[in-house]
Amino acid sequence: MLPFKKLLCSALGACCIVVCAAQTDSLSQKSHFSGTASSWVRGELRDGALPAENGQDFAAFLMGNTVLKLDYSSPWLDVRFAPKYFGVWGASANGNLGIDEAWLSIKTGWGLFARAGRQKLSYDDQRIIGDDDWAMAAKTHDVLKLGYEGKKHKVHVLLAFNQNNENLNGGTYYIKGGQPYKSMQTLWYHYDPFDWLGASLIFMNTGMQNMYGTEQKTNYQQLYGAFLNLHPKNFSFQASYYRQSGESEYQLPIHAWMASAESDWQIIPQLSLQAGYFHMSGDPRFYVPPEGAFGMSRKTEISGFNPIFGSHHKFYGAMDFFYITTYYGGNTPGLQDLHFGTKWSPWKAFDISGKYHYLATSVDVNDAERTLGHEFELELGWSIAKNVRLMAGYTLMAGTKTMEVLKRSSGQDHLNWGWLMLVVTPEFFRF
Repeated sequence: MLPFKKLLCSALGACCIVVCAAQTDSLSQKSHFSGTASSWVRGELRDGALPAENGQDFAAFLMGNTVLKLDYSSPWLDVRFAPKYFGVWGASANGNLGIDEAWLSIKTGWGLFARAGRQKLSYDDQRIIGDDDWAMAAKTHDVLKLGYEGKKHKVHVLLAFNQNNENLNGGTYYIKGGQPYKSMQTLWYHYDPFDWLGASLIFMNTGMQNMYGTEQKTNYQQLYGAFLNLHPKNFSFQASYYRQSGESEYQLPIHAWMASAESDWQIIPQLSLQAGYFHMSGDPRFYVPPEGAFGMSRKTEISGFNPIFGSHHKFYGAMDFFYITTYYGGNTPGLQDLHFGTKWSPWKAFDISGKYHYLATSVDVNDAERTLGHEFELELGWSIAKNVRLMAGYTLMAGTKTMEVLKRSSGQDHLNWGWLMLVVTPEFFRF
């Protein structure tokens, strides 16, 4: 693996090539400037939390998220600046202000481009890299993205190097920053041989830092795999397979994998059916001591798959029990999810969707079966006017004793979650 300085110099050299090539484009073409916003307010009711805090398992709150997007576009340059406010109502006087995106992109008429700055990343079905915009603080990355996009071929290279401060000394140790990783290098290739078929390959190398006594060390872990998207008329099928290897931040070898298959069949324009299954590997000999007791298990490797950059809310059940909150001891028993769903649009501005999840661990759990529970989801959407949408949802989780074991709670076998959300996406100006 190249030292970072050489890698950075190579990347900057590639940027210079793209800049020179961009200058050959015609500058007489018209430029555009626009201002848009994305704003939502969501109220939630939660009943039956796992585990309950202070003996109370009911919660209610309101939260909001507003992003203002200012975009400039010319034949050779794109720029975006997007300040953001988010927070729970009443949490503080000032809320949370930040920068959602701030990047510039130099491009050519030949499909080459270079984009640098804080940006959202989304690839394939977002299971591995996604922006997870359901959360208040959606994922963004400070990254240099180099690439080529043609009619049938797309190639992206992502390079990131994170640091806490502009240090004068003290090395490059990175801890408790805005990202879970120190450095990241990713190569993504996508090929569309036909209009109804697409396939992608990805390789990602991520560096995580930790302290071992007085020694600072970066441990590198790799993710690689493939994604297939088959979408003939009225039917779509997606499949993926990924593996993780390398060394964790706790200096343990990683051997993990995941596989998925998803399908969608549009029976008539107003009605569609969905089905899917995925399997994410877990840590063997998974053990959780009973509530009120202590216990330890020795680990010699990491076998639980970790989708660290993915859009978790999209895949693992609406209640976000998995890969948002952790299990006791930091291990994972993996996850299996067999799900079926339907979506009905009785008229253009209104739709209803429902989904059922059968959830189970991928490894055995001490003194418990593998079945975690059954999740039932209902969601409504109504486009009230242009750029204004009202959404509502209700989810019921019928948990098992296994869920209680994993979360170290008791007597919580039915969990309820309801929400109401208003989404507004106005365009203020464009010229």
